Amino acid sequence: MTAYAELRAQLATLTTEAFRPELAEIDRLSTLDIARTMNAEDATVPAAVAGQLPRIAAAIDAIAPRMARGGRLVYAGAGTAGRMGVLDASECPPTFNTDPAQVIGLIAGGPGAMVRSVEGAEDSAELAAEDLSALGIGPDDTVIGISASGRTPYAIGAVASARTRGALTVGLSCNAGSALAAAAEHGIEVVVGPELLTGSTRLKAGTAQKLVLNLISTITMIRLGKTYGNLMVDMRSSNEKLRARARRIVALATGAPDEEIEAALSATDGEVKNAVLVILGGVDGRRAAELLSASGGHLRAALAQTGQQTGQQTGQQTG
Repeated sequence: MTAYAELRAQLATLTTEAFRPELAEIDRLSTLDIARTMNAEDATVPAAVAGQLPRIAAAIDAIAPRMARGGRLVYAGAGTAGRMGVLDASECPPTFNTDPAQVIGLIAGGPGAMVRSVEGAEDSAELAAEDLSALGIGPDDTVIGISASGRTPYAIGAVASARTRGALTVGLSCNAGSALAAAAEHGIEVVVGPELLTGSTRLKAGTAQKLVLNLISTITMIRLGKTYGNLMVDMRSSNEKLRARARRIVALATGAPDEEIEAALSATDGEVKNAVLVILGGVDGRRAAELLSASGGHLRAALAQTGQQTGQQTGQQTG
């Protein structure tokens, strides 16, 4: 069997590549009917993700302590899967004030592959190993290979290389019994079924990947103390909109008047978490920074050291 024939045979076994004869004349439907059909397809994705929540939670519980020790979270994929990883990684610094080197997205073919396909890059496990070697991946790091098919050499190669370096590994795919999940310590297989357009895994599979990565990064950051209740107290105020949001977050967390909020933000160089601690803990900016450093950045733990309550003053959240 030729390599091409073997690949065709492999693809024929994948749920994500299956042909749906009932949709063979979808191009003859009205625009509204196509939109309704596509929307109905998308509505099935959250249920598929829900079936993998125990596996997702187990992965997060393994990732968070490693990141707390200074480890990094690295996504590795090709095509749409790689772009989902890069997207999630790029959203962490402004949302959670992470260092850009703390959550990293690797895409087969390099940054240029974000906007233009780099043919052949996804077929290279060696390229993935080189990319991880350049990062100096180690035992406290986590590498998440992402592939809709679960057979992409770049994603599998990333996981295999990471395991040899002692890193935690997660394999995220959209087919059951995938090689990627088998290669990783934590296998997450969100089976979304055949796509509306045969093999177009930028659709349901891409949506599923985005939802899972949202869960992994967001909950990991919650575990790292990057939030206070459901408030983004570690957000980076890099423009006027975000500075306004920062003031609103301090207000929601403390119930303090505008003047007190402005004074606290001024005393903490605009750091939202520190400003909340200044107000609720009754400490100055320097002491707030010391308490947060001692508590590993966890606001509730730092606030407890001041002897003050940890529930938000608005009464909207406690715990």
